[in-house]
Amino acid sequence: MRRIRVAAAGAVTLSLVLTATACGGSGGGAGSDGDPRTLTYWASNQGASIEADKKVLRPELDKFEKETGIKVKLEVVPWSDLLNRILTATTSGQGPDVLNIGNTWSASLQSTGALLPWNAENFEAIGGKDRFVESALGSTGVRRQDPAAVPLYSMAYALYYNKKMFADAGIAQPPTTWDEVIAAGKKLSKDGRWGIGVEGSNLSNNIHQVFALGKQNGTDFFTADGKADFTSDAAVTAVKQYVDLMAVHKIVAPGNAEYAQNQSLSDFSKDRTGMVLWQSASATFASQGMNDDEWGVVPAPVLSGGPGAGAQTNSMVAGINMAVFKNTKNLDGARKFVKFMTSDEEQVVLNKAYGSIPPVMAAQQDPAFDGPALKVLRDTLATSATALPQVPEESQFETVVGTAVKELFAEAAAGRPVTTASVRAKLEAAQQQMPKK
Repeated sequence: MRRIRVAAAGAVTLSLVLTATACGGSGGGAGSDGDPRTLTYWASNQGASIEADKKVLRPELDKFEKETGIKVKLEVVPWSDLLNRILTATTSGQGPDVLNIGNTWSASLQSTGALLPWNAENFEAIGGKDRFVESALGSTGVRRQDPAAVPLYSMAYALYYNKKMFADAGIAQPPTTWDEVIAAGKKLSKDGRWGIGVEGSNLSNNIHQVFALGKQNGTDFFTADGKADFTSDAAVTAVKQYVDLMAVHKIVAPGNAEYAQNQSLSDFSKDRTGMVLWQSASATFASQGMNDDEWGVVPAPVLSGGPGAGAQTNSMVAGINMAVFKNTKNLDGARKFVKFMTSDEEQVVLNKAYGSIPPVMAAQQDPAFDGPALKVLRDTLATSATALPQVPEESQFETVVGTAVKELFAEAAAGRPVTTASVRAKLEAAQQQMPKK
């Protein structure tokens, strides 16, 4: 997601619906009610507002209608509502024909049985599976099963830094390791300004950051057979390292504990915060009045050395996938629409508008994606980003561990100590909320 908002994943326990849906919902059909000339589409809110998304999407949907005769009824759904809306549709059988999903939800939604499996026949209908970047396909569902969705927009995390604040603090080079982030942050944190911003109440953002730190410390937060593993020393270390940016190193403003709606980007744009870890932030900075030459971007930090695979992971694979409800009465039209949206031409148009990276290889070659900021993201996706665990309980992981991190930030903001023991206790409580396997 380009503009990370506190997703409904932070408020929904998926196990409540998994037992209720074994065949993609019952009752009526999805979306178009069988009219081959119409489709319904739930788009995720990728732009600065719902209206901004409509301005991007409507001309493209009109183009699709002109080419195929199929009219697309568009609804842009806010992130705060999207997962709840999808889950309701999986149980009722009343939903759109085509929808966007956060790629981290793919395995969880796959387990409901409500989404169309993208088998060889379905991929062939949209031009083939081999058109897509491998890292993006890694976040489309459980391994060794047909994907539950198709990549639409790809993103990764990077470290953005405010050039003016760095110059004022006498910092010559942007940091590449966590120790360097802390050192730079301490130089920046004075006179009402702070080193780095966080979104402490955004559960998904919390998970994205501690997952990368977890990889760097040697944990995936799940065992190889898919069991929750939140209380290992590596997991405790990763979570504490992140919260310590506020609790110990004092380079994050205490008020960031309550941030969940991109306020850290506003602080960055207003020279209040020197660094942010974010996905594809350039369009947001521009909308807030920053010129491109006022900020820089480098790969997200690692513990030591440079980004790479395994313990050198510095980002989760971020992005948006496109799915089709299995009980659509216009499967042919739905596949045509997915083919259109993932075509080389449309991938350039849409990802350029949103500041994201096309998950379609041919579209990535367009000069629009050659800029220095997008090059950092492309390189990260290609070499040092890892998909979040593709397990049915992933959304619950976001909920319970994301909430634990939120509560620890609240403790730090209140001036209470965050210790190894208190972090472990929060993670033990989180693990108790996961389904037993």
